[in-house]
Amino acid sequence: MNPMDLRGRHILVTGASSGIGRSVAILLHRLGARLSLVDRDEPGLAAVCAELGAGEPTIPHGADLSAIEAIPDLVGRCVESSGRLHGVVHCAGIQAIVPVRTLQIEGWRKIFAVNTEAALMLGKTMSSKKVYAGEHGSIVFISSVMGLAGSVGAIAYSMSKAALDGMARSLSLELAPRQIRVNSIAPGFVRTPLFEETEKLWDEEARKAVEDLHPLGFGRPEDVANAVAFLMADTGRWITGSVMVVDGGYLAR
Repeated sequence: MNPMDLRGRHILVTGASSGIGRSVAILLHRLGARLSLVDRDEPGLAAVCAELGAGEPTIPHGADLSAIEAIPDLVGRCVESSGRLHGVVHCAGIQAIVPVRTLQIEGWRKIFAVNTEAALMLGKTMSSKKVYAGEHGSIVFISSVMGLAGSVGAIAYSMSKAALDGMARSLSLELAPRQIRVNSIAPGFVRTPLFEETEKLWDEEARKAVEDLHPLGFGRPEDVANAVAFLMADTGRWITGSVMVVDGGYLAR
């Protein structure tokens, strides 16, 4: 018996068109999950679905998660097309380096809406009897080491991720009687397409300085996807309210 077998389970993955979300979708599909993939990049979603090919059905759903009030309807469409949910993985997020002197209200509210408020609405919606399949319940939020450690220019981003971790702990207690586990994963710097665009702005000295903060070097999206799969499957059945750090040693320094 494979404790990471996800056959027969329906999992919703946000931010699935690229980066960590794409790697999560690919791995969960390989483990047998039935997927609903959400992203505002609809062509990117279509490309991921085509890449997954045969196996359990994978349905794309284009949506902008900053529209918090529309999330229950989005989840309802996922349930209608693929059945009630066993799990949710919230990978969608906004990364921004903005010094406090130039930080604007609308900017930090947009970051907080996608990174934190959307996660809360997904968790709230998952708790509904009309949505939750009633067994193997697991919610995983992709947080960041920036929610646990400070960084210049990351005030709004760090705020959103620290709030996400705190929200996940309280949500885990409230949903435990329903047998729905809630955890977050805090990655370090991961080589996603977005990170690689940022990396192009650095000279070699700056790039090495950031990489040296990680004793094991920069991570790959697959490193985070492996942790997600562990928490979604029965391997994580006794883990809830935790922040799993996957950072190549960043916080150990």
